[in-house]
Amino acid sequence: MARAAAVTPPVRRPTGATPGTRSEAVLSRLQLLVTRKLDGLLQGDYAGLLPGPGSEAGESREYRPGDDVRRMDWPVTARTTTPHVRRTVADRELETWLAVDLSASLDFGTGQWLKRDLVVAAVAALAHLTVRGGNRIGAVVGTGGPAGPGTTPARPGSAGSARSGGGGGPSLVRLPARTGRKEAQTLVRAVAATEVRPGRSDLGALVDLLNRPPRRRGVAVVISDFLAPPQQWGRPIRKLRVRHDVLAIEVVDPRELELPDVGVLPVVDPETGEVHEVQTADPGLRRRYAEAAAAQRAAIARELRAAGTAHLRLRTDTDWLLEMVRFVAAQRHARTRGTTR
Repeated sequence: MARAAAVTPPVRRPTGATPGTRSEAVLSRLQLLVTRKLDGLLQGDYAGLLPGPGSEAGESREYRPGDDVRRMDWPVTARTTTPHVRRTVADRELETWLAVDLSASLDFGTGQWLKRDLVVAAVAALAHLTVRGGNRIGAVVGTGGPAGPGTTPARPGSAGSARSGGGGGPSLVRLPARTGRKEAQTLVRAVAATEVRPGRSDLGALVDLLNRPPRRRGVAVVISDFLAPPQQWGRPIRKLRVRHDVLAIEVVDPRELELPDVGVLPVVDPETGEVHEVQTADPGLRRRYAEAAAAQRAAIARELRAAGTAHLRLRTDTDWLLEMVRFVAAQRHARTRGTTR
């Protein structure tokens, strides 16, 4: 029954709209929202989505009551026989990497946005917040079927030439981390222009691309609907969390949580394209669907919580920008209280 939450009604696009023209319209709308409203709502100086202490080692000093014991400098303590802690120096250039899942299930939406549009919106907001402080941002984008042994990561550069896997295989795009507003806009456009291919990408393999090669400590963001089984992506995210601050952005549509009472409703499995007709007038079916969907989302939340990641849920029928502002404000408030979680 948990699979029922992954079944979605067919996508409805505006008549005559192509993915290219739609992505351009979405980007134009996002640019206005992000540059004006986001800056207006987040007044003052802020340090990204996941503020925290620096990762570069600094000088040691004697231990004081209240210091974090995890920062103990044991070699100096052993030499001097006096407890010492290691101070850290804030990174002057933070590197943020995005793992963007554009599986076929993302090309759907019944609210104000498609889930795909919400993914692009999150990428645009993250890019804006990252490059504002002079930091670098890069991304890996996955779409299509599960990645196999023959998959070759795309070479840095143009997203149009960075396809892999052949006609029916997976598509993985790697966009190198760069600094600057123009480069960030290029990254957002590359993500928006990525063609959603049939099937489901391997989210675990996509996250693993952020683990290879090992990078300096920074921020890693995974953007997906997380409809793939948690056992597929849970371990790679836990591995990623060992070295980086990790944020998981979950994109949800209300029809994935409950079915409306609209009589016979055609639904399509995004992984296979198979279409079924469901009698939504049956209250028992709607109840079972809602229960299965709630259980599925609870399992996703548990897996992310066990991995120690920050978790932000964005819905297609709510103000995603306000949700992101609330998240940033909560992170900033947590920082002033001495914790980033």
